[in-house]
Amino acid sequence: MPASTLPDASCEECSSPIRGEDLIATIDGDRVCPDCADGLSRCDSCAAHARTDTLARTIDDTLLCRECLTGWQRCGDCAIYTRDIRSVVGTSTEVCAECASGYETCDDCASLADQLYCVDGGNRVCERCADEDYHECCECFTLVPVDTTYCDNCFDTYSPTHHAVHDSYYTPALRFHGDGPLFLGMELEIKTPDRSYRDAVDTAVAHARDLAYLKEDGSIPCGFELVTHPMSYEFALQRFPWQLLGRLRLLGCYTDDGVGIHVHLSRAGFTNPAHAYRWLKFVYRNERSVTTLARRRNSEWARFSSHQRSNAQEYAKGSTDGYGRYQAINVCPENTFELRVFASSLHPQQVQAALAFAAASVEYTRGLSAADIARRRGWEWTSFTTWVRSHPQYSPLLAEMEALACAS
Repeated sequence: MPASTLPDASCEECSSPIRGEDLIATIDGDRVCPDCADGLSRCDSCAAHARTDTLARTIDDTLLCRECLTGWQRCGDCAIYTRDIRSVVGTSTEVCAECASGYETCDDCASLADQLYCVDGGNRVCERCADEDYHECCECFTLVPVDTTYCDNCFDTYSPTHHAVHDSYYTPALRFHGDGPLFLGMELEIKTPDRSYRDAVDTAVAHARDLAYLKEDGSIPCGFELVTHPMSYEFALQRFPWQLLGRLRLLGCYTDDGVGIHVHLSRAGFTNPAHAYRWLKFVYRNERSVTTLARRRNSEWARFSSHQRSNAQEYAKGSTDGYGRYQAINVCPENTFELRVFASSLHPQQVQAALAFAAASVEYTRGLSAADIARRRGWEWTSFTTWVRSHPQYSPLLAEMEALACAS
């Protein structure tokens, strides 16, 4: 027999002698004879031979070797491999789409969860959302949003009230303070802890006296809106009780992204419709700088709407048919423009800067001529900043612009 036909190896499964070139390699690294290979399974992707217990079954009912399993993940429930794996909040388990149907879905984040928690209003949320976005009602165990103190059932019974805080529709006879023509009315939204609500109200009333009054605000779960009567900018700087803000901070009062400062500017304080148009256009053209100064960007309560901007000329002539009041400048009030862009604050300089910007921007655009616009870039923020530097009465505005790096 020629030497080339003699067996020179053996099957690693049955030990039968066989020529090496006739051996078949398996995915596990074994070399077996054709008869033993016929008894093995094969990977449905690469067709390699392998023992059945070393292949993985997929959601498509195929068997794959470990080399072809790249991109597949094992379901923690049924152990089948899938390309569509889903996490389950509250466990380390990841499951396939079929097993996912056995879990519940969080009403807040839509994630799968092994357990859901009921929250005020009837929704059911996962453990992660419950921990991050909710806490217990102050009077019962019902979960309520973190910025809410009481659940709906407890609110009417336990929510703090005070006779000096009027309902949100309250509007007294206005008292004008200072000399015009421009008068400013400020709405300062303030949040308070439950425990100090009444002390905060008493403190605000005692300091504000006849210069301001307090109202409820639907966006403030516990707190109030301090609303001033119309005042000139100079009167506000000199006569508003600025020390009140520090007293409120000591009582635990605070502000956050959910509250703002709104400044009403009397329409009668503008020289004519052309002046009002220049002011509206100036604010809208400088959105980036204005929102930086205001410390609040992309607010749902004070949108810089392109539709609103395009209708500025009509609003300057007296139209109040705007796109709702949640605009950077609310044009709906008959006698005022409401500048809504500023974040609320209990720091005097920041509040003074809001009033100063309202007053300064009106005075700046009052004298803004066509020549200023054409030759000296009058619309630009840098020109306004230069003007502010030359008018020391607006020093709180300049200080805040420098602090926020928008003074150039």
